[in-house]
Amino acid sequence: MTPPLNENFKYDLKSSFVVFLVALPLCLGIAVASGAPPISGLIAGIVGGIVVGTLSKSQVSVSGPAAGLTVIVLDSITSMGSFPLFLGALVVAGLLQLLFGLLKAGVLSFYFPLSVIKGMLAAIGLILILKQIPHALGYDKDFLGDFAFIQPDQHNTFTEIIYALQYFSPGAIPIILVALFFVITFDLPAVKNHKLFGKIPGALLAVISSVLINLIYQELKPEWALANEHLVTIPIFSNLSDLSSLLIFPDFSTISTSLFWSVAGTLAVIGSIETLLSIEAGDKMDPYKRKTPASRELIAQGIGNSISGFLGGLPMTAVIVRTSANIESGARSSKSTILHGILLLILVFSIPNLLNKIPLSGLAAVLLLLGYKLAKPSLFIQQYKKGWNQFLPFLGTIMAILLTDLLIGIGIGLIFGLFFVIKSNFHRAVSITERNGNYLVKFQKDVSFLNKAILVEMLNTIPKGSDVIINATMASYIDHDIQDVINTFIDNAESNQMNLTVEGYNPYASKLI
Repeated sequence: MTPPLNENFKYDLKSSFVVFLVALPLCLGIAVASGAPPISGLIAGIVGGIVVGTLSKSQVSVSGPAAGLTVIVLDSITSMGSFPLFLGALVVAGLLQLLFGLLKAGVLSFYFPLSVIKGMLAAIGLILILKQIPHALGYDKDFLGDFAFIQPDQHNTFTEIIYALQYFSPGAIPIILVALFFVITFDLPAVKNHKLFGKIPGALLAVISSVLINLIYQELKPEWALANEHLVTIPIFSNLSDLSSLLIFPDFSTISTSLFWSVAGTLAVIGSIETLLSIEAGDKMDPYKRKTPASRELIAQGIGNSISGFLGGLPMTAVIVRTSANIESGARSSKSTILHGILLLILVFSIPNLLNKIPLSGLAAVLLLLGYKLAKPSLFIQQYKKGWNQFLPFLGTIMAILLTDLLIGIGIGLIFGLFFVIKSNFHRAVSITERNGNYLVKFQKDVSFLNKAILVEMLNTIPKGSDVIINATMASYIDHDIQDVINTFIDNAESNQMNLTVEGYNPYASKLI
């Protein structure tokens, strides 16, 4: 049961600060990695928070530029020839998403296997931990928020850690240790439930402490001070004219070309799939178990993407990292999402100089804790106890995401998961039971040609001279290939000295009765 609205605000305000701190470097990093101006990532984060947060019916989901779309955006900008042309395609992509929502395409979210959703969450948690280790050590060659195994700096997730251990920044070590102390301590139940300390986000203290430590370095130990490449980097605007000069607007001059529609369609489809996966995962994590209307979410995302494209922003989706941070920080309603967008809008344009003093190593502490929460050992144990049909798709999704990137890994995970779902259904459609030499072959539901191999294998295990019952009373449909197998078995029953009874099936009419 959701608490009354008037009790939510204090929790939503606290959570919005944490989500803001997570979203700020991610918006900037994803924009740079996408080959777009840094401000485009901020615009997408602001629109995702305020516009999508207002239109969406999700109480916990947070939208913004997605790391999973980085490669697609970079390739699209390159192939189209300019960022304004890409923005034109993004505006149309948003309209296509809006159409998907109106056509109720959100129903696709019901077909994502739960084992794959949990595997995606665990994989993101592991990636957060692995990717943040270099940033925690002050080795910031890769952008914050990269989820791909092969990185733009030509390292991979694991070799980056090796290089970080060799070329770490000494000043980053005290920063990450103090920051971890705050995020871990303020996440303890005794502190979270305290009347005073429970209102303070540990992430905020972690960031403040990291800024202060680096300022102390500059005065007392300059060789340990972290330079600009290790800090948040926000464009600075002295006035509105500076801001307006950096805004880029869409160009629709190539709207009649196949390339334009190919890019728009790709953004709409891939963005919609990632959004549906993220809101499904977010709903699973929501402590109040609220369900997000999926098609309404596509409508909200479509409007948000069109506005973002028109203002010069990146494409956005519902994103699991920010959504997880929102939930784990205690958000109660969508106000947290909206407030984080407002914070981005106000603070980025009012105090950029102060925000640019935040060390990435301090922010890494926030993401490290979040990664641990998403990939707790208990989750692996829980999935293992559910059996191999659940554990293997879960594990396969994790490995696929870790060794490729988010989108490819999720695609492989879905295929892997669906394979086990179909395999499981094969076995449920046809069953065989033996007792004292008596065999019952039962068709539980519709039986297609895909069950032929299993049925033949089952029938071949029945020895000669057995009493056999074939029961099809529960099946509303039996495929012709299955009928052929049954009829052959019936024809051979006498020569195999079997006492055969057939229920719910007419072998002569080759149909159900």
